Amino acid sequence: MLAFKLIYNDDYFLPIGQHVFPAEKYRRVARRLIESGTAEPTDFIAPQPASDDDILLVHTPDYVRKLKTGTLSAQEELQLEIPYSLELVHAFWLAAGGSILAASHALADGVAVNIGGGFHHAFPDHGEGFCMIHDVAVAIRRLQRDGKIRTAMTVDCDVHHGNGTAAIFGGAHAGGEPLPSSSPSVLGKRPLMHGAHRGDVFTISLHQENNYPAWKPPSSIDVDLPDGTADEDYLAWLDNALSSGLRQFAPDLICYIAGADPYREDQLGGLALSIPGLMKRDALVFEVAKTRNIPVMVTYAGGYARRVEDTVMIHCNTVVAASEVFSA
Repeated sequence: MLAFKLIYNDDYFLPIGQHVFPAEKYRRVARRLIESGTAEPTDFIAPQPASDDDILLVHTPDYVRKLKTGTLSAQEELQLEIPYSLELVHAFWLAAGGSILAASHALADGVAVNIGGGFHHAFPDHGEGFCMIHDVAVAIRRLQRDGKIRTAMTVDCDVHHGNGTAAIFGGAHAGGEPLPSSSPSVLGKRPLMHGAHRGDVFTISLHQENNYPAWKPPSSIDVDLPDGTADEDYLAWLDNALSSGLRQFAPDLICYIAGADPYREDQLGGLALSIPGLMKRDALVFEVAKTRNIPVMVTYAGGYARRVEDTVMIHCNTVVAASEVFSA
């Protein structure tokens, strides 16, 4: 039995047909966690969909109305890059409810994992890049509204920049803390870590620079990694970003977006992390959070490995890493 809760519902499945996004991964992750003995059925809690009022804490009334009534324009549907349906709207409302529930349980148990969510490309007034609703932002704003937290930090380790997160929380402007002189060099090219903070949510994005999205609004800290960055350099840059962020900001909650797509076999990524390296990434985030006594809520975000089994393993390993750190 785990020392924390896994938030999951079979209806997380996205009804999008044949697609590079492996919609079945959520069910496969949940099944594998039980079959491997990592988790028991009693470790899982099924969420309810977020309310419209919850969604409106982040998204504009006009956008929510269009989603609920099926009146997106052709351009707005195209920008989503997944086929619109009312069933899809339900799945995204459910993912947001899952992130709210995971955040609440993280405050009680130190960590909780939403086996889904992490839709970090959604903006207040539109969706992008397979993301209709920004579940992490909804969870943060709901907990703030309820007085459960005052501040939060997002740690986005998807291969793609968290553009929706940065736009929603307006995290940065020119300047910021300078890089330490010991910052690593990656493949002979020095990555750029930049940004500065304002507001009640501190945003960190560690991503491949030469990848989607073309326009990357500034996060509180952005780490722009060159193509081919592998385990050692990635982990060093993540450590730098976490240390820098936590010197500048004291969050009541860390929202960790644990994308599987920095994997070297990912179809939509150009970084070169191994499966063990990704698990070390997860453990690093958890160890930092535990050491500082900061609750951490996990969502999964992207993962497009050539073998879906690899994506499933990477996501399962995030739960294993959380169990090893928080049971120690």
